[in-house]
Amino acid sequence: MNVTKFLDQADSIRVGIVESGQLMPLQLGERYSSLAELLATENPTATIQSLGTDASLPIDDSIRWLPPIDDQEVWAAGVTYKRSQTARMEESEAAASCYDRVYQADRPELFFKATPHRVSGHKQPLRIRSDATWNVPEPEITLVLSPQFRIVGLTVGNDMSSRDIEGENPLYLPQAKCYDQCAGLGPWITLFDTLPEMSELRVDLKIERDGQVVFDQQTSGAEMARSFEDLVSWLSRDNSMPSGAFLMTGTGIVPSNEFTLHAADLVHISIAGIGTLSNPIVQA
Repeated sequence: MNVTKFLDQADSIRVGIVESGQLMPLQLGERYSSLAELLATENPTATIQSLGTDASLPIDDSIRWLPPIDDQEVWAAGVTYKRSQTARMEESEAAASCYDRVYQADRPELFFKATPHRVSGHKQPLRIRSDATWNVPEPEITLVLSPQFRIVGLTVGNDMSSRDIEGENPLYLPQAKCYDQCAGLGPWITLFDTLPEMSELRVDLKIERDGQVVFDQQTSGAEMARSFEDLVSWLSRDNSMPSGAFLMTGTGIVPSNEFTLHAADLVHISIAGIGTLSNPIVQA
């Protein structure tokens, strides 16, 4: 089941189910007021199936998608793929040993990525920093966590990164990662009772510039050095997420050192079995 958020014709925020090319607005009633509340129930799929729907809408360019987030936190994991380890070591000689060690360590790199107002949804703009010169998207399988840290679904994530800022000094990581329009989530959340095998989660990144594809690369969850459950277990240590959370699980696709995003680029991230998140790039 795919569940999402969007703006209706009256500019009201709605929750809906996506199925067979149709968007079916949910009738939340008096018991639920948000998508986050549905995700926090014992069985989100059953809860959503128990709700009524309004007349379905065809999925076309008229749909105004919103990121499928309410007041949850967004966290991210780093250096979970071999390619990511290599790229981080290329960014800075000073940081090379640091990234090499964390790739092999028991404790993963986990960092706070975004508050909800910094998150963009499908077809909404993502930003490259005005004080950065080397910017890349990072396509990531993203876990949707309940307040009890149960993995209730998956979505597509874009962990935008300013590699020159992080490469200058690893302590600059928060500035390289967390700023306005720094994270993409969507186009919806795919709910799972049992998660698919990581090898089935194929990730594809395409970047368009002036109508031409200038970057095209693929990977899969099979290339990850850590399991989803391991990452969640570390995130939950001495931590609480009263509204739940999103956890980006790291990237296995990193463009070459010569590549940087430009304003007006279009970034498309597809994950098999989930969907495609597309975002235009802007710069302050």
